Amino acid sequence: MLQVLVIGAGAMGRTHAAAYASMPDVQLAGIADIQTEKAQQLADRHGAQAYASFEAAVEGLGSDVVDVIDVCLPTPLHKEYVVKAADIGKHVICEKPLARSEEDARFIINYCHEKGVRLFVGHVLRFFPEYVKAKSLLDQGSIGKPAVIRAGRGGGYPVGWNHWYSDFGASGGITLDAMIHDFDYLRWCFGEVERVYAKGLHGRHQAQLDYSLVTLRFRSGVIAHVEGTWAHEGFSMNLEMAGTSGIIDYDSAKDSPLLFKTRSSSATIPGVVVPESPLEHSPYYRELEHFMSCIRDGCEPLVTAEDAYEALRIALAAIASMASGEPVVIEDAAFTLTSP
Repeated sequence: MLQVLVIGAGAMGRTHAAAYASMPDVQLAGIADIQTEKAQQLADRHGAQAYASFEAAVEGLGSDVVDVIDVCLPTPLHKEYVVKAADIGKHVICEKPLARSEEDARFIINYCHEKGVRLFVGHVLRFFPEYVKAKSLLDQGSIGKPAVIRAGRGGGYPVGWNHWYSDFGASGGITLDAMIHDFDYLRWCFGEVERVYAKGLHGRHQAQLDYSLVTLRFRSGVIAHVEGTWAHEGFSMNLEMAGTSGIIDYDSAKDSPLLFKTRSSSATIPGVVVPESPLEHSPYYRELEHFMSCIRDGCEPLVTAEDAYEALRIALAAIASMASGEPVVIEDAAFTLTSP
């Protein structure tokens, strides 16, 4: 049985803890957070131990007991705690984005490799049933040659510890913290991005309003428009894939969220609804269960640390484009893994 220590009792920490607590062959061993009351409440809910710090948790549980450390902390703290976990030889699950900078992300990946521990990054969109189905339809050639893609997500401004989302230098705003989900998913579907052009509200209005519109040009010729907002009420996400012979349309705000239409019959035959069972495990459960199986079996995850790195590069290119007002070309990443 794999023993997991969750670092952070915020929204993602609560989500991950609930998944582990209901997962067979996994034991939620502890919750660590400097907000001790939150840590205790979450630990009590799932029959785990609460600790005020990473160090107290490792000492209290015993470093030989813990197998996996799950880092659910604000982005600026990812590097510090992934390094701490790797230093004691523990496999690491880290929430997205992997880091605030490309340099820190590369350091984290290399460091875990040198220490001989697995690193998994929580790009959960690849585990949403609707997005999995959309990619399956795409891969089957159901819409012919893909051409134009639209994706989006957002809602109200998130409230985090010490209002850290309002610090653009820490969070990267909607573009880095939230739209990176879509960047990762679209790269999974369509391959490498060659150029990014973006516009956004950051810096033009109050800190707790953010909006971004990013255009991606893929090497395959596909064009994608990705929209993100922290300036509206009610969270939703959407995806539209238009190809030469059909369209895949998903909108979480609709009663029938996922539709597929072929161009030849769309005028007479309504779109086919792909239902989602309310009894299915959440995408977060599916993601973490997958990571646990990768640790047990030694297999490669559906989303790798390198995938997380590339999604980060796209997000940072979008931020750079906003700052300069010019398109940003994404060059091939030049890196080497240092042998342990």
